[in-house]
Amino acid sequence: MYTTVVLLITTAVIAVGLWYGISWLFRSSSRFRGPRIVTCPETQKTAIVEVDSLHASLTSAVGLPDIRLRECSRWPIKEQCGQECLMDLDVAPESCLVSGVLMRWYNEKNCVYCKNTFSELHWADHRPALLSPAGKLMSWKEVNLDELRNVLETHLPVCWNCFIAQSFRREHPDLVVFRPWQKDISGEADGSSASRHP
Repeated sequence: MYTTVVLLITTAVIAVGLWYGISWLFRSSSRFRGPRIVTCPETQKTAIVEVDSLHASLTSAVGLPDIRLRECSRWPIKEQCGQECLMDLDVAPESCLVSGVLMRWYNEKNCVYCKNTFSELHWADHRPALLSPAGKLMSWKEVNLDELRNVLETHLPVCWNCFIAQSFRREHPDLVVFRPWQKDISGEADGSSASRHP
């Protein structure tokens, strides 16, 4: 008898939990559902896109939603694009849209210094950086979001390790001993060497 009561209570709790969970998922995904019109950053023409509402809803349960496209009128020909058009969508806080765009932009690119491939990004604690066309190392805090598209087209990716090492080398050249033969790396992205100590 006691076992039956416990089983009924457990079943009722699970059923109520599932009901609320499914209701929350439905309400949450409805925020992201439906086709939207954006301007494609590559062609500057109109495109119709649809957000992956289920993925966005599930990821929003543990923090900011990860916004990515499920459909686009330019796919499948341009399916591997960086999805920068997400910046035009008013479906989530600007910060999560930006981080999603940047993660896709860095994905499978190589650091301009060490040539390592960006396979997994640690955006919270080891945020990658940029190298401007003028040769300036930049953190993302220095980038104006209004210029994001232009930055992604003109700047080069820099991993966190190289950003820290190169920033220190530029700020304290007198403290750096440059030994390229040890790891076969150059001091600059263009292959020029840094200040050396014998």
